[in-house]
This record gives sequence, structure tokens and C-alpha cells, in this order.
Amino acid sequence: MSPFLSAASAALLFIAPFDEAFLTSQSCLSNSFYGKYRSGLSAYHSVFLSNTECLNTLRSSESLLEAHIAELAQGQEKRLVWIEKEVVEANLVNAEIDHMDDFVKRFGRIRMEGRETSQEPLLSSSPLAFGVLYQSSDALLVSVPREDAYSLDLVLPRFWKSTILPSSPTTYFPVPYEDVEPIRKVLEKLRFNPDIAVSVNILDIEQMKSDVRFLTGEDDESGIESRHSFTSGARVAAEWIKMRIEESGAECELWSFMDGFSPDVICRYKPVVPSDTRVIISAHYDSRGSFGRTRAPGGDDDGSGTTSLLAIARVIGRKGIKFHTNVELIAFSGEEQGRLGSIGYARKLKEEGEKVALVVQADMLAYRAPDEPLQLGLPETIGTPEATQLVANISGLYSRELTVGYTAACCSDHQSFYDLGYPVTQVFERAGPIADPMYHNSGDLSERPGFSFDQLYGISKVQFATLLHVAGFEFSS
Repeated sequence: MSPFLSAASAALLFIAPFDEAFLTSQSCLSNSFYGKYRSGLSAYHSVFLSNTECLNTLRSSESLLEAHIAELAQGQEKRLVWIEKEVVEANLVNAEIDHMDDFVKRFGRIRMEGRETSQEPLLSSSPLAFGVLYQSSDALLVSVPREDAYSLDLVLPRFWKSTILPSSPTTYFPVPYEDVEPIRKVLEKLRFNPDIAVSVNILDIEQMKSDVRFLTGEDDESGIESRHSFTSGARVAAEWIKMRIEESGAECELWSFMDGFSPDVICRYKPVVPSDTRVIISAHYDSRGSFGRTRAPGGDDDGSGTTSLLAIARVIGRKGIKFHTNVELIAFSGEEQGRLGSIGYARKLKEEGEKVALVVQADMLAYRAPDEPLQLGLPETIGTPEATQLVANISGLYSRELTVGYTAACCSDHQSFYDLGYPVTQVFERAGPIADPMYHNSGDLSERPGFSFDQLYGISKVQFATLLHVAGFEFSS
């Protein structure tokens, strides 16, 4: 049963607290799973589309007792979209719409128009036809017309985000124990490597400043006003990122995952020894601005992560680094619309049977709250524990200026791979909730209080060192 609902079809929506044991059992719901989604600080729910016969067989299940069940009404083609509050510092939300009912009222008064424009798609006063299928204090599931589902980020309060449910059932893939063994081996043998130290320490902060200013349009040369996934500015950024990373010796492609969206930038370094797996270091280059504004500079979110990729690529080229594993540097698009670019690429790899040793996603690296130390935030929930521990240990070897801790801020493009059973982790700017007052704001520039290139440099060193330790490397003669 598909989230594309037609007049001829209907289904029962079943939302229950996430339970891995329940998912891996042979219940009739195993073929009706549409993903797990967050509702609150650390609570996750599974979404199923099933039927009365199936649910009747589960009457004694504890999951059924805690579930929300609703019938999906017949009607025009629609998409199901999960909307959730993000984890942010309380002082940031005082002036925001913070009550679900207030948001639902606003949500019904506006709709999006225009996709492939030079700037942000426009807002219209015509109402957005949507239905609320599930609602809690921190999340809701809505059905919206198919044409509007991909533009919800334009009407959401800035501390909320949306994820479009897949168009067909998906399989739950826990990360296999044996697939984490390579990371365990690196952890076990991890030692300080002077060659790695030299390589990570020559990342160029001044070049980072230049790169992020190009991406935000602060340099007055790029002409980029917005990198929203539908804009020409995003396509300019994609071409520029591709050219810069190609200069380091990588082979890059602009990979189109959906009509109307700017492409993913996928850059590959071929190994010098046979390898059947890959290490992915990623960020997202698309951006999101203030409600009703066309400017979306995305300096921190995620110009900072994209800048780290460029800095790493430049040192790879400068030092003549050759890897022992396939390595990919990827700048994803569509993250702000629900990780669409990374979902598409992760599914492609899974369908082709490709192996991935590790994904490290960099999303928001540069904001430093007043009077706080330089920090590195690691994922509290969505991430492979061994991978997260490896990154923490590597930080202690090569970037001791960073205070390392966990963050509930979640989730970026690494989740797209995690949901398909690949080992992943994430690097973030803070061991705590989101604190950047310019988050999802048209003021997200690099020249402002709190934007720390020292922190961006420190976290970039950790990413790069992790890549070198996991992929293996040598220097060309």
C-alpha cells in the first residue's frame, strides 16, 4: 500500500513506539514498514500502512496497545509527511510558533508555488489542502498534495523539519555486527600517526574563509543569494564544488536524484590497492532561509560542512594522498526537504549491493555559543556506537582543543545510510542542543558573532584523520 493515495485505495495507518524486536519478527506488519521517525528528545515511532485483517492478528501485542491507528481517507493523490520539532536551546524558541495547534492553523493558510526559479519558490495565499493523521506535542503526520510535499520547508517554523515517507514499504536494516568489524579493528589498533598529524594540520583556515564566503554570496563574486535545492544558486554552487574537488584528483559527477532539485555532487578517489568497499565523508550544500525571505546563505548550515569537504580535498591533492579503499567526498542536496538527495544515493548503493565501511556526515560545524569552549558534538541516537567512539578517540589524538560530547540534535544525511544498515556517525558543532540563533535564518552568514573558523578547522581535522585511519593511505612519489 502506497502513501500515494487514490480514490480506489485506502489503508490503516499504524504508528507505534519503535521496537526493533517487533520489526524483525515475522508479523504481518513486516512488509508494511514505512520508516521510523522522531517524536521528542529521544523517542522514535515506527509507521506502518496495513489493513484490518493484519491488525486483528496483533490484538495481544503491547505495541498495538500503545499505537495510534487511523484510517486513511480516499481522495486525490497525496504524500504522507512526518513533521517534527528539532532539539534547540529553549531561549531560541521564545519568539517562534511553538505550539502544534498554532502551527497547524498557519499551515492551512499558505501553500507553495513555483519550483525551478532563480530564487526561493513563492508563497501563495491559497490554502494548502492537508490532513492531520497523527499529532503529539512534538510531531505530526500529515497528508499533503503531492506537488506541495517537496516544499514544506518554506512554510515550517525554522526549528521544525519534515521527512517525506517513502512511496512503497521499506525493509528495516539493522547494522550487521560483522559490518562493524573493520571499525572495531581500527579502534583496537588506533595510535597517533605523525603523517596523519602533518596532513590534517595543513588544512587552510584562510582558504576556508574564502570558500564559505563564495557559498554564502558574501564575497560579492559568486552571485549566490540562496542555495535552496530548487534555485539556480544551488546549481552554481554544485558546479563550483565539483570543479574545486576535481582539482584534487577526484572524479566527480553531478548526480540527479529528482526532477527540479539541484544534484548531489559525488566525488570519488580510486584506491591504489583492490577494494570492494568505500568510506564516505559528506555534508549537504543546500540551504534554508527565514520564512518568506528569498535569502538563504546557509553559512553554518551547511556551508561549514561543505567547506570542510573542500579543505580536505585540497590537502589530498596537495599531499598526493592515495587511498587503500574507495573514498567518496559527497555534497548532498535536498537535505532540507527531508534528506532526499542522500536517501536516493543510499538506496542506489543498497540496490546495487555496494559495501560501505563508514559514513561520516558533517552538518553545522562552525557556531560557538558565547563563553563556551570549542566543541565536537557526536550523535546520541542515530549512529553506530563504534564509529562514534572512533571519532571521539581520534579527536583526542589530533584535535585536543575540542571538548567532545554528545548531542541530541538530529538527524542529517547519515541517517539515510543508517536506515539501510550501513555504519555511520556525524560531527556537529556542539555537545548539546542547537544553539545557533541564525539556524534556518537568512542571517546565517560567516561574518557574524559566534561563527568560529577555529572550531570548523578543529572538527575538519577530526573528519580528515578519521578518513585516513579508516581508508588507509600512502603518499604518491
